[in-house]
Amino acid sequence: MKKVLLAAAITGLLIGGLATQANVTTTDERGFISASASANKEIASDVAEISIEVQTFDTKSMQKATLENKQISDQVYAAMKSMINTANGDFVKTADFNATPLYNYSNNKRNFDKYQVSNSIIVRTKNIKDVGAIIDKALSLGATNINNLNFTVSNYDSECDELLAKATQKAKSQADIIANALSTSVSGIKSISGSCSNTNSSARIHYNLLEAKASNAMGADMATPIESGTVKIYANINASFYVK
Repeated sequence: MKKVLLAAAITGLLIGGLATQANVTTTDERGFISASASANKEIASDVAEISIEVQTFDTKSMQKATLENKQISDQVYAAMKSMINTANGDFVKTADFNATPLYNYSNNKRNFDKYQVSNSIIVRTKNIKDVGAIIDKALSLGATNINNLNFTVSNYDSECDELLAKATQKAKSQADIIANALSTSVSGIKSISGSCSNTNSSARIHYNLLEAKASNAMGADMATPIESGTVKIYANINASFYVK
């Protein structure tokens, strides 16, 4: 019986509590200032990345086209490896290999033309002065195309970090100026985001294999002239600061 009375008393307290409960909504809105800033720097390129392609064809045998491609690619790969300094972070790698039949169309009919085998070799080197010689050597060994030549900087990450710090300082300074004009002050960070981007110095190069062979036959021994140019790195910051 005591247990029943105690339960009834507790129930009464709960009901009483519910009867006197009020709905209270609290907010913690704080003013804030948004600011965006950027910083950039132009740097001389010190890394070159060359995309070299070896293409072979055969009208009867995919195997023959593949074998010929392998022989040329192996020679090009070995020569490129000997012209770089792996201890300095340089490397040579195969980027893409493709073997496919080619067709032409006549009178709305597809006709087999030949087999094509393509192998792309990427050469990355810090020896910028040797880029022209690397290209000429690859072509002399049977490479058919220099698809891309891009120049970058080896210390991109550290340069990005430095520029992000400068852009952040600019954003904070802008927020302080605005806050002072409003007779308030910055009291904390609401949100912040940053990123880096760059404009690579690049050149798209197309070599005519017959012209290259003609130059070699004439005894031309001058390396193809290459200008590396510069790379511009950008840092952008978007931030919001609480004010008080």
